[in-house]
Amino acid sequence: KELFYDIFDFNENEKDTVRLSASTLNQLFKDEDYNLKDIRKNKLVKPINIDLLPKEIKSIENVKVRKKLFIQIVLPLILEENKKIKLARKTLFSILNKNNNSEAEKNWLKSKFKQYGVVNRDLATLKIRMDEIPVSLAIAQAANESAWGTSRFAKLGNNFFGQWCFSKGCGIVPKSRDTDKNHEVADFRSPADSVESYMLNLNTHDAYKPLRNIRQSLREDDKAVTGIALSYGLGKYSERGDEYGKEI
Repeated sequence: KELFYDIFDFNENEKDTVRLSASTLNQLFKDEDYNLKDIRKNKLVKPINIDLLPKEIKSIENVKVRKKLFIQIVLPLILEENKKIKLARKTLFSILNKNNNSEAEKNWLKSKFKQYGVVNRDLATLKIRMDEIPVSLAIAQAANESAWGTSRFAKLGNNFFGQWCFSKGCGIVPKSRDTDKNHEVADFRSPADSVESYMLNLNTHDAYKPLRNIRQSLREDDKAVTGIALSYGLGKYSERGDEYGKEI
């Protein structure tokens, strides 16, 4: 609970949000010359961050157009969160390479131990947990869990990854929830918050230790950390087990 306190405590930093229509978003992307064809070629992505999904995304009949719009929305958010993690990881290694650390550096480390749920100030565990999630994996899971942004939880709660919370009123109650269950589907202020929570979840929860071990092994062997490789560590993300990882 403490680990996700800052993410789920939405009343502390309220902000005005704007829900743009799909047509407005498409025009915005066009004006900004932001398209997937160019991205595949030059690997450059416009840093566009939207507050809410367009309501009519589900009514876009052309499946290809709908999927393209969803990827354009979620891709910059995933890259931005990975950028934050990458910079934090760089800072971590810089601190570890020093013989003496300042009070500010010690406090920074303390905050990261808390953020990543690391007990006993175990630096080896922190290094493994504070790492990026492959963009392809994040997009695939967002598409799968939110039905390409059309699910009830994505539209009402900006929840792209099907994450649960367990305190009453913390999110949206699933219509099909069993009577003996008390979980809700987390309600996020923005799609960016959903991405942040998703990555923190994969990087901290015991269920995804296999994923982190695969990533660490690839790092040690100086091999590329790919979405396909890490998908083998998603067996506990869904009740479907390993079949879920294969689908991703």
